[in-house]
Amino acid sequence: MSVVATSIEFRSAGFGGLLRSWRQARRASQLDLALDAGVSQRHLSCLESGRARPSRRMVLGLAEALDLPLRDRNRLLGAAGYTAEFRESALEGAVMAPVREALERMLRHHEPFPAIVLDGDYDLRMTNAAFDTLLGLLGDADELWRRCCGDGPRNALLLTLSSNGARGAVLNFDEVAPVLLRRAWHEALARGGEISPALRRLREDEELAPFWRLSEAVKADLPVVPVRLAAGDLALSLFSMISTFGTPYDVTTDELRVESFFPADADSERLLRGLAGR
Repeated sequence: MSVVATSIEFRSAGFGGLLRSWRQARRASQLDLALDAGVSQRHLSCLESGRARPSRRMVLGLAEALDLPLRDRNRLLGAAGYTAEFRESALEGAVMAPVREALERMLRHHEPFPAIVLDGDYDLRMTNAAFDTLLGLLGDADELWRRCCGDGPRNALLLTLSSNGARGAVLNFDEVAPVLLRRAWHEALARGGEISPALRRLREDEELAPFWRLSEAVKADLPVVPVRLAAGDLALSLFSMISTFGTPYDVTTDELRVESFFPADADSERLLRGLAGR
């Protein structure tokens, strides 16, 4: 089944069908899930068939056993007729001030190296000065974002992989594209096959068709696959590390991640420090 078809099934199914779809997506048998959730296989079968109605506590226990993202735990509760357990707060709101301050501190402390904050769809939420400086090397940043994202959110996948974005500046695009596409695709599967508009655009991009393959086909010289960039007569190599919140209890916090970029060689480090005046 394609990921697009899976996403439709996840949205349209009642509780029993939704539970079964998640169990199958996690490649778990009824017995596996029953053992993990501490229920009988018979009762789980009745829940999936609609012959039994779960309690709120049961829904949350099954969601925990399936390791669902918080947004999907709310959806499972809704399908069972219950209100959401986890709120979704605006990052700019007062309740998120400690989270926002922590993110700003991480971005600031990572200087002079680039770092960004992304949501689950790879939409850009925050950047540090080093990232803005790096993007400026490729030309007018606002115009670059308009070309690859139009009037929509500024999306890191579209910036890196779209022909209207920074694709031409990525010297090892053949290495980078398969890894990024596969990672984003598997993350969509983990969220129930829900495809973001940006990922759908990339899936439909005929120029990217050769790169929708397993990342095992990529052969890198380093333990990670760096992004090698060229801007005029400047060249640098970067790899990234993803950080997430350890104990999220809000949908927004659960989906945020910090992507911190590090120089992959001494020349790249000198260049980044020079751009920052250090």
